[in-house]
Amino acid sequence: MSRRILGPFNRVEGDLNITLDFADGKVSAARVTAPLFRGFERILLGREPLDALAIVPRICGICSVSQSVAAANALSALYGISPPPNGLQVRNLIHAVENIADHLSHFYLFFMPDFARADYQSQPWHADIFARFQAQRGSAVAPMLEARAILMRFMGSLAGHWPHTLCLQPGGVTKVVSAAERVRLQQWLRTFRRYLEQHTFGLPLEAIAALNTPEALVNYRQQAPEADFACFLHIADNLQLHQLGRSYDRFIAADAYAAPDGCWSPAGVWQDGSRLPLELDDISEDNHSSWLAGDGPARPLHSDTVPLPDKAEGYSWSKAPRIAGAAAETGALARGLLRGEPLLLALVAEHGGNVHSRVVARLTEVARLVPQMEQWLAALQLDDAFQLATPTQPQHSQAIGLTEAARGMLGHWVALDAGRISRYQIIAPTTWNFSPRDSQGLPGPLEKALEGVAACDPQALQVQHIVRSFDPCQVCTTH
Repeated sequence: MSRRILGPFNRVEGDLNITLDFADGKVSAARVTAPLFRGFERILLGREPLDALAIVPRICGICSVSQSVAAANALSALYGISPPPNGLQVRNLIHAVENIADHLSHFYLFFMPDFARADYQSQPWHADIFARFQAQRGSAVAPMLEARAILMRFMGSLAGHWPHTLCLQPGGVTKVVSAAERVRLQQWLRTFRRYLEQHTFGLPLEAIAALNTPEALVNYRQQAPEADFACFLHIADNLQLHQLGRSYDRFIAADAYAAPDGCWSPAGVWQDGSRLPLELDDISEDNHSSWLAGDGPARPLHSDTVPLPDKAEGYSWSKAPRIAGAAAETGALARGLLRGEPLLLALVAEHGGNVHSRVVARLTEVARLVPQMEQWLAALQLDDAFQLATPTQPQHSQAIGLTEAARGMLGHWVALDAGRISRYQIIAPTTWNFSPRDSQGLPGPLEKALEGVAACDPQALQVQHIVRSFDPCQVCTTH
């Protein structure tokens, strides 16, 4: 048996190392290390509850709105207040901008540049991919950044600034939208849609959202062969990416994008071809392999974050979240399965969750979410309230705030003592996906997905494709 340590990884958010054990020419075991402790859960102790709105967005500079949404949801429950419809819709618009921008940045800047590497220059598609997706200098980079800048104008208009907006509050949003501003926002959204339809997809967004079978994906490639999404599908077929990176095929998601008539993306656990309800009492954190005090599973409201850097069993600052004692994958693929999208259901039924299906889920979500943003924007009742006043005192001593970041389920568990925060536990998407082994020896989803990878790849490209297919955010992992 041999061992190889990979890291630090480039083109991932934060610090990441991976230790691979090889036997019989394949990865027999993987250990994923988040080497940076940050301690936000400890920073929050003893503070006023509303301080969380200023602190938790600073956990991360690329998904700070998601942290704000989770905190606002928890505080809404603590204070016994619900945002009005306008507040929910503007919150959804701000949140969707961040998640879409994350999806595009991941695809164009983090994931696709791997296929422009010289290791693939013998492939017939390499010259085109190199010209289009070479890191920093590919022809697809500048148009994407210009389109992303339009999204950031949209964000700035509604949120004031990004990251770390204070616009999102327990009772709604501080921003009031005027009729003239709505017209301007609609124009920016139309311009962004035009970019997606011309460059990313090559077809109207509704046509991408309507793709419902693997055969429809093949037909789409023939309809729009020059589109960036079609380029990925061609590479994925050529390299058989559907055979790479399968994990447990157990997926978890929270409610996201709340509206008066329900959530656009529902919560649940998907396994064995069935959707199960999300039971929050079944969620636990296991610190056995973490450089943190504690060992076996504990519910978030009963656990703490106490550094123990010399812990013998530890190899990561990440905890190991589990649902009913089982590891679960989260992200765009989980959301799509729980929304019942036929294409993703068919892909997972055939080959499970893998590099190919994760990227397909991420991009098709963009095609679905932009039209939904258009509906939220049109539904604003400009003369109605956008925010309700927050009560002076919390109505409850414990609360949970959940949402979906681009990378998956994000949860904030808050407990108060004498009106101040006595416990604040956060489980981020990459904490789920990149968790270490638990006290039962169960690997995390990425650790499981890396098992079986061939050892003959000197650049570990297959490992990198698998890692980046999860779109990790390590700074959120250890918060």
